[in-house]
Amino acid sequence: MTNANSEAVQTGIAAFFSEDNMERLYSVMYAKSAKAGTRLYWEEDTADKLYYVKKGQVRISKTVDNGRTLTLYIHKAGDLFGQIDPFRNSAQIFTAEVIEDSEIGVIQQKDLEVLLWQHGDLAIEFMKWMGLMHRMTQSKFRDLLMFGKPGALCSLLIRLSNTYGVPEGDAVRIDCKITNGEMADMIGTTRESVNRMLGDMRKDNVISLQDGTITVKNIAYLRDVCSCENCPKEICRM
Repeated sequence: MTNANSEAVQTGIAAFFSEDNMERLYSVMYAKSAKAGTRLYWEEDTADKLYYVKKGQVRISKTVDNGRTLTLYIHKAGDLFGQIDPFRNSAQIFTAEVIEDSEIGVIQQKDLEVLLWQHGDLAIEFMKWMGLMHRMTQSKFRDLLMFGKPGALCSLLIRLSNTYGVPEGDAVRIDCKITNGEMADMIGTTRESVNRMLGDMRKDNVISLQDGTITVKNIAYLRDVCSCENCPKEICRM
């Protein structure tokens, strides 16, 4: 997997908050260690905290009507996440599962509210961050609803390339091993469907597969299938 710290500079919250405001957020965080397989919160839990990934990875998922679990995000070092409204009570609509041993900084709603009232520039940056998170969610539901499973899979491969990609000439190797079952959970389909679609892409020389690693050889094909809108990497990511 690519270096988490270098990725955090590119796509983590440090790209949206000033150094001074990052220090303010750090100052109100309390540390939490979380083991792989545990949950930070479940759907319907009270949404009164934000979570900053210092180390490790956290999967954000949603249970849909047929009982399947849809994976929406994989958060890593440098990411801030959590559904929170500083000015009213709300409930979580997703579940946060720790997928590798993690160190988490937790920000309580009451502490965040004080910072936002005290520092107008932090409030503005916080609203920009919230807007980004909404755009990320909207873009993922767009992929799932508008262009079918092939479009959703192509979009997923683009997001994986943006998040974990290592350039190799004209190709991009996704430096993160991910199973077909895990990809199926990310686009709301079955492992067998993912197997078939990846097999077709391999025959068409769009991707190559080796030792469980995917290399994207024709990203223009992927963009065409999902009608890519060329969103910035801050949005088009895992």
